[in-house]
Amino acid sequence: MFRARLSSRLTLAALRWTTGGGTCHLPCLSTLSNCPIQNQALRRNEGVHSESTVLRRALCLQGRFNSRQRETGQGGSRSFSLSAASVVNSAPAHVQPYLRLMRLDKPIGTWLLYLPCTWSIALAAEPGSLPDFGMLALFGTGALLMRGAGCTINDMWDKDFDKQVARTASRPIASGEISRMQALVFLGGQLSLALGVLLCLNYYSIALGASSLSLVITYPLMKRITYWPQLMLGLTFNWGALLGWAAVQGSCDWSVCLPLYFSGVMWTLIYDTIYAHQDKEDDVKVGVKSTALMFQEQTKLWLSGFTVAMMSGLIVAGVNAEQTLPYYVALSAVAVHLGRQIYTVDINKAEDCWKQFSSNRNLGLLLFLGILVGNLLKGSKES
Repeated sequence: MFRARLSSRLTLAALRWTTGGGTCHLPCLSTLSNCPIQNQALRRNEGVHSESTVLRRALCLQGRFNSRQRETGQGGSRSFSLSAASVVNSAPAHVQPYLRLMRLDKPIGTWLLYLPCTWSIALAAEPGSLPDFGMLALFGTGALLMRGAGCTINDMWDKDFDKQVARTASRPIASGEISRMQALVFLGGQLSLALGVLLCLNYYSIALGASSLSLVITYPLMKRITYWPQLMLGLTFNWGALLGWAAVQGSCDWSVCLPLYFSGVMWTLIYDTIYAHQDKEDDVKVGVKSTALMFQEQTKLWLSGFTVAMMSGLIVAGVNAEQTLPYYVALSAVAVHLGRQIYTVDINKAEDCWKQFSSNRNLGLLLFLGILVGNLLKGSKES
């Protein structure tokens, strides 16, 4: 028994040494005589069994500590991550509700607003040239601000609805973290910054961009009066398909911009109908409308029709912009992506709806790449 006790004590001493140069970071390992777990075990049962109980518990605690060290780093600070959610969580506590209000932790919406802008900017570039990266950056900033402003307006309108839906009840305004007055002030700041971005463009683009504000403000009301709020969202989210070309060329070539805009609207009807299926049960209880509720089990048939319309518009835009083979190869890949998305989505499973909805970022990037390469090849042909 003496040997068993000696062995267990030596093991515990080794554990103390491995936790940090001889200094134990765990109270139960630092001083055996002061460990409440060990004292309780010793009072229950003197002997080897009590020592082995302490040893097992100490090893368990040590494993948890090492796991925590791996998560936070040896210095005790949180491991660095560039994900949007990590950026929001690492912000000061009083700032986090505002970042969540503008959905900075969920950047997919910003991508879906930004990508039609990139298509238009790339199509408007001179043959054989890359798109203007300064313009792309400017529109990226504008998309971030306007998406945040749109979410703020949406949450201000929908405060009472959001409280009744499980997925949205924790939003800052619905949960009471931010008052409507605070949100209004924050909205003013976002719109002021967005105006600063817009003023960097030409006069034609300023007028065109300012005209979209009415869509941004009224879109959240559409779910109360029509089963087609997704159409209104499409008209709002794809305004960049017009604005991008105007910012580069000084005016719109409607033979290219209108088919591109139309295709973007059809695309929004596809992905936002899938998105709306996440909340259809709550929407019925609350009394709001959506294409998901209207289409029901015919959703995939409707989405297939929207896909045909979207691809037709993209073909017309490509022909009028004199695009080359890489563009049409990208269109083929986009069509395959959409077909697979529609065929495989389970509209009665919220997790799958979110997964398929989020995949549309990759679809938009694929189309942008096709436009970019097609434009470079167009320049080589002309030369």
